[in-house]
Amino acid sequence: MRFAILGPLEVRSPDGAAVSVGGPRSRALLVMLLLDAGRAVGLDELVDGQYGETPPADAVGAVQAQVSRLRRALPAGLLEFHGSGGYRLAVDPGDVDAHRFQDLARAGRRVLTAGRPEAATGPLREALGLWRGPALADLPSGRARAALLEELRLAATEDLVEAELALPGGTSVAELRRLVAGHPLRERFAGQLVRALHAEGRRGEALAAFAETRRVLAEELGADPSPELAAAHLAVLRAEEPAPAARRGPPAPLTGLVGRERELERIAALRGSRLVTITGPGGIGKTRLAVEAAGCERRRVCFADLSPLDGGDQVPQAVLGALGLRETGLRPLGASDPAERLVTALTGQELLLVLDNCEHVVASAAGLVRRLLDACPGVSVLATGREPLGLTGEVLVPLAPLAVPPPGSSPAVAAAHPAVRLFADRAAAVRPGFEIGPDTVEAVVRICAALDGLPLALELAAARLRSFTAEEVAARLAEHGRFRLLSRGDRTAAVRHRTLRAAVEWSWDLLTPEEQVVARRFAVFAGGVSLEAVEAVCGVADAAGTLADLVDRSLVERDGDRYRMLSTIRLFCAERLDEAGEPERLRGAHARFFLGLAQRADPHLRGAGQLRWLARLSADHADLAAALRWAVCGEPETALRLVSALAAYSWLSGRRGHVVEAAAALLAGIDGPPAGLEEEYVMCVAHALPRVQPEHRERAAAVMRARDRPLRNPFTAALWGMTAGPTGPMGPEADRVLGADPWGLALGRLGRALLALLGGDPDRGERELEETAAVFRSLGERWGTAQCLDSLALCAGRRGEWARAGDLWRESLELLEQLGAGEESADVLGHRAEALVRSGDLAGAAADYRRAAELARAAGRPDVPAAILLGLGEIARSEGDLAEARRLLEAALRSAETGLFGAEGTRARVLTALGRLASAEGRPAEARLRHRWAVACALDSSLPVDLADAAEGLAGAALLEDAGGRAALLLGVAVALRGTVAAGDRDAARTAEAARRLTGAEAFAAEFSRGAALSHEAALSVLKEEAPTAAEEALPYQKAGGPAG
Repeated sequence: MRFAILGPLEVRSPDGAAVSVGGPRSRALLVMLLLDAGRAVGLDELVDGQYGETPPADAVGAVQAQVSRLRRALPAGLLEFHGSGGYRLAVDPGDVDAHRFQDLARAGRRVLTAGRPEAATGPLREALGLWRGPALADLPSGRARAALLEELRLAATEDLVEAELALPGGTSVAELRRLVAGHPLRERFAGQLVRALHAEGRRGEALAAFAETRRVLAEELGADPSPELAAAHLAVLRAEEPAPAARRGPPAPLTGLVGRERELERIAALRGSRLVTITGPGGIGKTRLAVEAAGCERRRVCFADLSPLDGGDQVPQAVLGALGLRETGLRPLGASDPAERLVTALTGQELLLVLDNCEHVVASAAGLVRRLLDACPGVSVLATGREPLGLTGEVLVPLAPLAVPPPGSSPAVAAAHPAVRLFADRAAAVRPGFEIGPDTVEAVVRICAALDGLPLALELAAARLRSFTAEEVAARLAEHGRFRLLSRGDRTAAVRHRTLRAAVEWSWDLLTPEEQVVARRFAVFAGGVSLEAVEAVCGVADAAGTLADLVDRSLVERDGDRYRMLSTIRLFCAERLDEAGEPERLRGAHARFFLGLAQRADPHLRGAGQLRWLARLSADHADLAAALRWAVCGEPETALRLVSALAAYSWLSGRRGHVVEAAAALLAGIDGPPAGLEEEYVMCVAHALPRVQPEHRERAAAVMRARDRPLRNPFTAALWGMTAGPTGPMGPEADRVLGADPWGLALGRLGRALLALLGGDPDRGERELEETAAVFRSLGERWGTAQCLDSLALCAGRRGEWARAGDLWRESLELLEQLGAGEESADVLGHRAEALVRSGDLAGAAADYRRAAELARAAGRPDVPAAILLGLGEIARSEGDLAEARRLLEAALRSAETGLFGAEGTRARVLTALGRLASAEGRPAEARLRHRWAVACALDSSLPVDLADAAEGLAGAALLEDAGGRAALLLGVAVALRGTVAAGDRDAARTAEAARRLTGAEAFAAEFSRGAALSHEAALSVLKEEAPTAAEEALPYQKAGGPAG
């Protein structure tokens, strides 16, 4: 029979004829039972649903009378009395339109989330087509359930629009306008309308649609548009599509969810709760339910699987990886707390974070969740585990085993129970045509009872139908004496573990000896792996054939050309590996294989195969990290080699965390470089900076200074230079250590070009950059090409060639986007914004700075980078908003970190900006001292460009004392240090004009020329005269929030 409650109640017989069920009370009773189809509904709940707060004297009797009338209208045996004192409608939920609607809507969302909009439209349209009017129209007391169904209908409509917008001839603008008018507070409809108008070239209408929604939100809710709606608006303003968020969504399940409809509805009803934890024994289906619930979310979802982790300290980094947050930049990861990076990245975001498999890292997971919930009000968490996280406000959704039918049940009654439905569904997948009938029902009921209704155990049992009949499976289970509940007293061996162990051990016992060898050795892998890896590490004949057998037996899953093992099965197999006495040998083989893979991939990361090999190593990231963790203690020399081999990958992919941690741990256990591994030792020190003992840094620097033959890995020179700074001359003679490697030689030229630019020889630097860019292009190497283009754009901008600079920056950003290098893109955007300020385009500069700040936050930087805050502060000062300028510049000073190569130059520039701000605010004492401290930082930096900027700032300070001649001299000194005049620097131009008015044109020209003609050493001497005195060193002007002048 078919039942419809999405509108007025309809009941139809198998032949399609309408069935009358009586008056309003009977119809309401049937609707209540249909909402929980296949499950018992208590008498109290039925009374409450029928009569609310004013039941008759004999309400129970009245309901029982209605049940009798309803029974007469329905086929015999369909409405059953339940032993708990309620009633149950023995129908498949799939025969009820409300349940079918939810299944179809979830299926549509799954494939939409998986990036297949064309496949999503079918189930979504079918789901929405089931609606004939207001839900539960015959159940006056069902307003809450009806509202939930209506919310699901709107969400499905949004999903359908989303899918159609991705296809030719999608949802019409007129239909979207109708939806927005009918639901003005649903921002997803509004965003879709904006995008649809934008796609049709109706930019003005798109902007107007956004403005109207923003007005409605402000007037009705006092709220701002969501980040997603704001992003659609920004895309219209920029005439571009917003980039998709780089995060890991829930995995797309390959099978439907069976028997968890009530729990799924409960989770949906708990959307207002910040922390929901699904608890239950292992194999109960916690992960599967979490995936389904996440797939129903309208919010952005990030899915973090914690099962591969070895320890709680890895939890924050696992979540960073799931969010797609990069770990790049000149500042090593060790300089910040990963949890702090998460807080920074998620502040202001609306997100559901799913933390799956928390049980083995429960304390660390709980600590991280508390921190995120306290600091990020837009973040909610859905966790799964064997036990609660134990936090205040946590709402638990405990999962019980799937309901098992009593012995002797008929096929119809048995098929209405979730455990049987799940077994039948999975059995039909491996044995087409399998169904619950008179000849199978008894055996299936026995199987479900023997396995306690545990979903994973049922799935494993169903998989055996490839080789056995249901009766044979039931007989084997009955003979398997190890199926029992947890023995008393061992809390760590939870009920879930013992029951699931029986199911997995039963499957294990059915394997051949050859299959058991491969299965237990497969447990050494941390993630999905290639057949090549299995063959090399497991060391057995015909590994491919045996692996295929394990896939057939559901012990291993295949995903394309890669294989993975469920985490619970992997833990069971790891125990078998320990019993065989093989773990250390296998982990050694595992580490050596992945060392070989990293070494094989490394050269390709510096050429045309860069993107392909980055993708290959990213697919093996979990095993590369596991190999490195084991090797730190198991084989330190292998670990040193692996750190070196992973250097370029970890830098380009933004996954430096595991390498940083391993490098620091390695250095804690060695005194110096092992013989023959000096270069690997330098790589290790470079990764761990600044978290290393001074003696390690000194030894590594000595190795770099003493190198007299080509480096085996040219990235050694790059990484050391970026983290520790140059160790010696960078002339052509330095190329001898780079050997014949074209990428290494190009890198050496890039270093010389940058030093020429920074050292006051811009013409030579620009020539070197042009030639170097050509070499990187010929190699197909994106990272080096992007660096060259960024620096060439800076050169063009300093000459006022804004169009050429814009083209160069555009190409640089495109290359970095291909690499996924968000943090480097933030740096390039900052450079472009600085040039836009000089060109007078303050609005364009502010947009670039804000985009750079977004990228930096998305990368998990603990603070917005100092250069971005500096730029925004300078724009605020230029626009006359001095209070905002001070806030931003003092934040920039706090953000400017010390102890790393190049940090003092950033502090010098920020202090110069604060000095100019203090002058504008009428704080002359503070202005003078800020400029003096800028000189001190620039002298520590020693880079000519930093020194020249500080000299120009001092020139402005000299005007506070009407010393126009001194100002002119210092402006000339800046030219002598930089090697050229900075075109378009409005502060320097204003200083020159004011000094010229004070001294007269002739005197100004004489002093300026005298300063510009000085040698580098003489110009430095002039600058050193302006360094802070001993008394001034005790004042706090070098810090944010210094006292007013």
